[in-house]
Amino acid sequence: MSGRFLSIGECMVELSQAGEGLLRKGFAGDTLNTAWYARACMPSSWTVDYFTALGDDAMSDEMAAFFESHGIGTGHIRRIKGKAPGLYMINLRNGERSFSYWRDSSAARQLAADPDRLREAVEASDVIYFSGITLAILPREDTDTLLAETRRAKASGKLVVFDPNIRPRLWSSYDVMHTVISEGARASTLVMPSFDDEASHFGDDSIEATIHRYRALGAQNIVVKNGADGATLDFEGKRAAVPAEKVETVIDTTSAGDSFNGSFLAKYLETKDAETSARFAAKVAARVVSEHGALVAREKLGL
Repeated sequence: MSGRFLSIGECMVELSQAGEGLLRKGFAGDTLNTAWYARACMPSSWTVDYFTALGDDAMSDEMAAFFESHGIGTGHIRRIKGKAPGLYMINLRNGERSFSYWRDSSAARQLAADPDRLREAVEASDVIYFSGITLAILPREDTDTLLAETRRAKASGKLVVFDPNIRPRLWSSYDVMHTVISEGARASTLVMPSFDDEASHFGDDSIEATIHRYRALGAQNIVVKNGADGATLDFEGKRAAVPAEKVETVIDTTSAGDSFNGSFLAKYLETKDAETSARFAAKVAARVVSEHGALVAREKLGL
């Protein structure tokens, strides 16, 4: 079996603590992280491509070279003169993370400003993945362009996957956030929310409420992640609960959900078995939170 997996969003320069006042540079972002773990877990017969916009500076060149060196395709990436990637810094305390961002002029904010390039990338792919952060960083007219393409992809039978990944500070208002997140779900085949986000920002009082809301929006399949309490699956109307893997020491929860998403999708495309895929993804996510940084090397994942 083979195919093309396309992840759409923003990759940023990541600065993480390296001790003694030093910082370590890396590259990460929710949709790039998911592409990374999908690539790590997929057979070589599948291609994984990243769709974003980068600048014409040295850091953009380095970022694109990094993608390619790890098997993530860059053929659809738009390069914009005078622009550069965004940047964020991870602050860790007791394994939990907070972030400081510098992204207002990020080139990725223009990733959907070329509709023809976007359509070409989507049409060339079998699986399309995007997130609420992808939608949040775009001007509204470009958000509409992206959603139009994901709706077309869904209607044509492609697997369109959406993680709401709710970050209120990226949105102009709660009303806009609620509206656009819901539109993202309507444009998708599979929705992969995190329950703590849905409870905090949509007021869901149970996982059942989250599933019901996204199913009412037209999602055919839903995976609700709930941290240490595992994941609840609703596929073709069949419900299953998959426990999280026990982790002795949590080092860094950065990319826990993204790694679950990427490894789940890789296994699901191979097996078409959601429960098996979730158990596999739980193991990968457990390894990821036991290491530093968003992108953990394949050889450390126990694959």
